[in-house]
Amino acid sequence: MSAPSYRTFNDAQITQFIRQGFLCLEGAFPSSLAEEARRILWAATGCDPHRPEHWTRPVVRLRHFTDAPFTAAANTLRLHTAFDQLIGPGRWHPPAGLGTFPVRFPSPEVPPDVGWHIDVSFGTEHPDFLQWRANVQSRGRALLMLFLFSDVDEADAPTRIRAGSHLGIARRLAPAGEAGLTLGELASTGFAESADCEEVLATGAAGTVYLCHPFLVHSAQPHRGSQPRFMAQPPLLPTVPLSPDGPSPVEQAIALALT
Repeated sequence: MSAPSYRTFNDAQITQFIRQGFLCLEGAFPSSLAEEARRILWAATGCDPHRPEHWTRPVVRLRHFTDAPFTAAANTLRLHTAFDQLIGPGRWHPPAGLGTFPVRFPSPEVPPDVGWHIDVSFGTEHPDFLQWRANVQSRGRALLMLFLFSDVDEADAPTRIRAGSHLGIARRLAPAGEAGLTLGELASTGFAESADCEEVLATGAAGTVYLCHPFLVHSAQPHRGSQPRFMAQPPLLPTVPLSPDGPSPVEQAIALALT
């Protein structure tokens, strides 16, 4: 599906990814697919879109979806070419669907999953998620992706991103070698090394995708808008081990952190 002669990102954007740890891709998939997907997601929440008085929880987590709208949204030409540019041709698995969906509802409550973190990527068989791990090779994850399936503005609980925070995480992971660190170990400092990073909100129209470095520090936040936010946050899975010595922008960012 990828076309070598077509580029989703220019050189300046690739440099931005290496230094800031993310790129926002507007129109990554059609809004019509987002609308089809929302109908499926609404049904899965068990909530009525026309009865907000029944939206009693601040967040409802939905698992993996392989229905046609989700698979099509994850596999557009623009995204496949972006994956080639950020990871390298043949070095990633085409997504077979999308998940997880933390559907966030307007609520005065603070949801239980608010807090700075990275998405760890191996050791997930352990029953305690604080024992899940990440290492400097980013074993098991090539990208963190944020797929917006509804319009998201500043009041709609957009994901908070600490731009450039992936560099500090790479430096923390490097001494731990292949074993890496657990989420609990990484969180023990409160991710203080990223506290001075610029904060960016992952806003945009339905069909927008944020392509993020696996080490990017981010956080959920309460929803103060009027309509639920539908977003998927799947990994892009690598087909080969990554390395700080590797050629892709994801790997170049790790190398930059360690120089």
